[in-house]
This record gives sequence, C-alpha cells and structure tokens, in this order.
Amino acid sequence: MVNLALSSQTSDLPWKLVWITGASTGIGREVALQLAARGVTVAVSARSAEKLANMGANIKAYPLDVTNTEAVLETIAKIERELGPIDLALMGAGSYAPIAMDELKPDLFRSIMQVNYMGVVNAISGLVPIMRQRGRGHIAWIASVSGYRGLPKAAAYGPTKAALINLAESLKPELGLLGIKVSVVNPGFVETPMTKENDFPMPFLMKPDDAARRTIEGLAKGKFEVAYPTRFVAILKFARLLPYSWFFWLINRAVLSDKK
Repeated sequence: MVNLALSSQTSDLPWKLVWITGASTGIGREVALQLAARGVTVAVSARSAEKLANMGANIKAYPLDVTNTEAVLETIAKIERELGPIDLALMGAGSYAPIAMDELKPDLFRSIMQVNYMGVVNAISGLVPIMRQRGRGHIAWIASVSGYRGLPKAAAYGPTKAALINLAESLKPELGLLGIKVSVVNPGFVETPMTKENDFPMPFLMKPDDAARRTIEGLAKGKFEVAYPTRFVAILKFARLLPYSWFFWLINRAVLSDKK
C-alpha cells in the first residue's frame, strides 16, 4: 500500500480517512472542506474532475460516476491502496428535478433513482466486505426530509430519499453486528445548486456550511439519523403521523392553494 500522508495534523474527530461522493458542490463539498480543516484526510469523488481540483490540503480527488458499479469498486480499492482504510464513507451524490404534471418522463425518474439510490447501493457493495473484514467502519448517506412523506413536485426525487431511509433502517441491525455503523443524513432545504431549481418558497433554508457542521457533529456522535433544521424536521415528522385525509388537506391548503 502506498500511503499518502496528506496531513500530520491531529484531528479531534474519530476518523483518519473519510471518503465523500457528491463532493463537488453543496453539503458534500462543505463537509470535505471542514473535515480537512480539522486534520482529517479526505478522498473526494464526483463526476466533474474539474470541480474537485485544488480543493486544498488533506483532500485528494477521485473522479467517479457513482452509477458505474465497476468504477465505484475500483475507486474504493484505489483509495484504500493509496491512502489507507476508509473509516467513514459519506455518500452524497445526488440528482434532482422538480416534476410538473406535464413532465412525467420515465427516463428522468430512472436517472434520478440510478444516481440517488443505486449510487449508494454500489458504494455499499464495495465497502461492506472490506469493513466487515476489519470489523469496523462507518457508512452514511444523505437522504432528505422529503423522504418522510410524499410532497408536490418531488415525485421523482422524494421516492429515492424514502428508499434511502428505508435502506438505512434495513441494514443498520445486521451491519451493526459486524462492527459497521450505519447513518442516514436527512437535511431540509439547503442553499445548493439543486435547490436553486425550486420556484417556491423554501422554509428554514440553510447555508451549506451550517448543514455540513451539523452533519459532521451528528456522525461523530455515531447517530443513526442526523436531521436538520430541528423545527422543520419536527413539523414533517408530525405530518408523517397524520391520517391521509388530514395530510392531504394540509398540503392542499399550504402548498397547492395558489394553483387553484
């Protein structure tokens, strides 16, 4: 193994090496920058090699399309060969498109599922065997509070996030027995290139640096679910408990009233 010691700084965090996908923008990029600033070596992946270039000290780029299973497996092997054991993997690659009723295109739904859900599954398939052999490791992925319940315009995006939440719930018990921690990150609205596509008011909109800080803090504590902002999460979790008749009444009143 060729170990590239990117930093001699001692970190106050429980990881020496973290791998992040979707690290070219948004939460993933900010998490990478904040971890590197705290002495963690970070391997970053995204489709755009250009956006991964020159991110700073302690950060090494591994361009990758997470929908390519073989490329994902090769990248994991390369990171471990060059940098050492991956202590934490944070899967943040994501795709989003608001869906209008005249845009129900199967190819769009399929492509979003391939990136958001299968991209995580591809990574898990490569990470679990090596972490199982070591008897330790932490795998996390970014879902969304939109996975709690179906919301207007999120018909392609929301189901992928619901699937990721369910995936985490399904895998946590068994992987825990193997010494592998599982976490799911459920952000609300965060100011990123993806949310710029929204043409509606976004309550409790957060800055990426704040979202990244909360993500790091929650994962460092080993939480299963890291969700923020607190008030928005509480509102949506309450909505998840409502009977359908009440839920749809609320959606019609709060979200769709201006469409009538």
